[in-house]
Amino acid sequence: MTDEHQQDAVDGRKLRGQRRRTQIIEATLAIVRRDGASGVTHRAVAKEAGITTSLTLYYFATLDDLLVAALTSVADTYTRRIRQLVETADDPLDGLARLIAESAGPGRERALAERELSTLAARRPALRPAARGWRDNVAALARTQTDDPDAVEAFVALCDGLCAAILLDDHDADPDHVRAVLTRALPEPTEHG
Repeated sequence: MTDEHQQDAVDGRKLRGQRRRTQIIEATLAIVRRDGASGVTHRAVAKEAGITTSLTLYYFATLDDLLVAALTSVADTYTRRIRQLVETADDPLDGLARLIAESAGPGRERALAERELSTLAARRPALRPAARGWRDNVAALARTQTDDPDAVEAFVALCDGLCAAILLDDHDADPDHVRAVLTRALPEPTEHG
C-alpha cells in the first residue's frame, strides 16, 4: 500500500469515527430532551442511536465522558453564535436577545438540554467546564458594553434567568422585550471630560 493509500484509509477511519461520535452525541441529546439527563445510560444511548452498547463505550468510556461531550456540543453551538455577535455584530445585544428568545421556539430543545446538563454539572464536576461556557461567552459579550465587573455579573445572571423563564413559559418570547430588559441591566454610559 502506498503512503497515499494509507493516508486515505486513515482519513476515512477518522471521518467514520467523527460521524459515529456525532451520532452518539445526538442520541444522547435526544434522550436528555425526552427523558432528562437521568435517562442517559450507555444502553439507552446505544438503543437510540441504533448501535451496540460496546460501541458507545468505545467512544465514551464513562457516563461523564458521554455527558461532557453532549454538553460541549450544545455549548459549542452557543459559543460560535455569541462569538460571532461579539466579533461582527453592530448590535450584539439585539443578537443576544434573539438568541435567548429562540429558547421559546426553534432553539427550545437544545436550550432545554443545555439547561438540564448545566444543572447536572452542579453535582458532576466533570461537566462544570463545559457548563460554564455559556456564562463565559455572555460575560465576554457584556464586556463589549461595560467594563463594570458587577454589571457584567448581573448581566450574566439576568441572561440565565431569562432563559429559564422562557423555558418555563408556554408562549413565544419577544426578542424586542428581551433586548429592552438586557439594556436596562447595563449601566448608562458615562461621559468623560
